[in-house]
Amino acid sequence: MSSISTVPEVIGGNHLLAAMPNIVRDRWLRQMESVELPLGEVVYESGATLSHVYFPTTAIVSLLYVMKNGASAEIAVVGNEGIVGISLFMGGESTPSRAVVQSAGHGFLLKAQLLKDEFNYAGPVLHLLLRYTQALITQMAQTAVCNRHHSLDQQLCRWLLLSLDRLKGLELVMTQELIANMLGVRREGVTEGALKLQHAGLIRYSRGHITVLDRAGLEKRTCECYAVVKKEYDRLLPAELAS
Repeated sequence: MSSISTVPEVIGGNHLLAAMPNIVRDRWLRQMESVELPLGEVVYESGATLSHVYFPTTAIVSLLYVMKNGASAEIAVVGNEGIVGISLFMGGESTPSRAVVQSAGHGFLLKAQLLKDEFNYAGPVLHLLLRYTQALITQMAQTAVCNRHHSLDQQLCRWLLLSLDRLKGLELVMTQELIANMLGVRREGVTEGALKLQHAGLIRYSRGHITVLDRAGLEKRTCECYAVVKKEYDRLLPAELAS
C-alpha cells in the first residue's frame, strides 16, 4: 500500500471520487491508500464488519450472494464508476454478500469512519452516495430479473458489456470457474456460451481470456437489462462535481 499524493490520479481513476466536492476529495487524499487488487481476491466476506471502503480504478469487483452449500451468484459488479462497501453508510455495517475481484487491477482504500463522518454531515457527499446506491440497487434488481427470464447467452452479453463499461480496454482476464460462480452456472455452460459468441465473431475466447471484437454486436445480442442499468447509472451519476 502507498499513500495518495496526486489529485489527477484520483480524478482519472474513479468516477465517483472525481464527482466529489474538491474540499472533500482533498481532505480524503491525505488518508487514502493505493492498493493492488489481484484476480480472485476476496475483498470482504459476507457478514464481516467493514473497516474500509474501496474505490476501484482499474479493477472490477463482483458482489456475490453465497448459499450455505457454497453455491454463489453475482448480484452486481463495481468498477471505476463506484464504491465497494455501501453498507457502511447505509447503516448496516456488514452485508450478506461477498466481494471478489473479477478483473485484476488497482483501487483506493479509505477508512470507514472517514466516509461515515462525511456521510453523516448530510451534505453533497450524502446525496451523491445515495444516488450511486440507487443505481447499484437497479443493477441488482435487473440482474435478478435477467437471471430468471433470459438465456445464458444474453446474460453473458450483459455481463461482458457491464464489465467493459468499467475497464479502459477490450480484454478481460478471468478463470472459467470465477465466471461460472458469478453467473451461477456450470463451467461447461460458460464455455458453451462463450464459444457461441466467438463463432458469431463477437469475442475471442481462450481459457478465461476474453477479447471483445464487436461491441455493437454484443449490444444487439443482449437483452434489455444492460440498457436499463446503463441508463440509470448515466442518469444518477453525472460527470460534474457534486455541489
